[in-house]
Amino acid sequence: MESWDLIIIGAGAAGLAAGIYGARSGLKTLILDEKVAGGTTVDAPMVENYPGFQSVGGAELAQKMVFHCRSTGVTIREFEGVTGLDLKGEKKVVKTNRAVYEAKAVIIASGSYYRQVGVPGEREFRGRGVSYCGICDGPLFKAKRVLVVGGGNSAVITALYLADLASEVKIVHRREVFRAEEALVKALEAKKNVEILWNTELQEIRGGKLVNKVILFNNKSSETRELLVDGVFVQVGEAPNSQLAKEAGVEIDEDGYIKIDMLQRTNITGVYAAGDVTNHPVKQVGTAVGQGITAALEAYGFIRRPYYKR
Repeated sequence: MESWDLIIIGAGAAGLAAGIYGARSGLKTLILDEKVAGGTTVDAPMVENYPGFQSVGGAELAQKMVFHCRSTGVTIREFEGVTGLDLKGEKKVVKTNRAVYEAKAVIIASGSYYRQVGVPGEREFRGRGVSYCGICDGPLFKAKRVLVVGGGNSAVITALYLADLASEVKIVHRREVFRAEEALVKALEAKKNVEILWNTELQEIRGGKLVNKVILFNNKSSETRELLVDGVFVQVGEAPNSQLAKEAGVEIDEDGYIKIDMLQRTNITGVYAAGDVTNHPVKQVGTAVGQGITAALEAYGFIRRPYYKR
């Protein structure tokens, strides 16, 4: 069994920031991620609200974070998913699909996964016209008709990105005002090939081998109509990857987010959480980085017991 000072679960913005501060504090630090390091930041077509970057691609920003993290001496193991946790003892045990590790402290930065709308056809056509990542699949829809579902920042950013690729973009939102930042909304309204369908809900996705149409419902007029599209991009938020933490005794709220205090501590001593998996109300790259930093410094204090922590 490999022994570490600090194990971080998740290599997104929160986990990478925690790794940088953990290693710089002198902790032997391991980051585990079931996918490629970078987290959901990689999926963002562009990031315009991260200090120091007026505009930067999500993949580029994530790549810079990963490089910085590795340069501090952190070991990052990709495609190694965590399968079980035993957090009650003095030594925290982390089981993966490859090995078993022990650590003095653990930071859970497992992030979130894309929520589904839950309509007929969504699951059946996933990968055949239904997508949850604009930057991943957008290039497949050049000069085609696409529909974006959602009303937050991610939906508007995705629609903006697709507007430069697709022939026409329609964005449906069940309300009559976006939740997205005003600057993003103004940019979207300036796009000539984008149409906003207010008070509209996606009811069904249809097609043959690939998506070719959707059924929409206007919740104000109660009208139902059919719309021909080649692709559907679902951007209705995310849900936390907290199941393993819950099974290990970490307390979560009614929505599944890990409960933390202002120092990122959970209800289990030596176990911290940071980023989108927590019940912090703001889900942004910047807040994830701040939480990761706080968690790492608290873990350092717990492990090394410096004079100011005694």
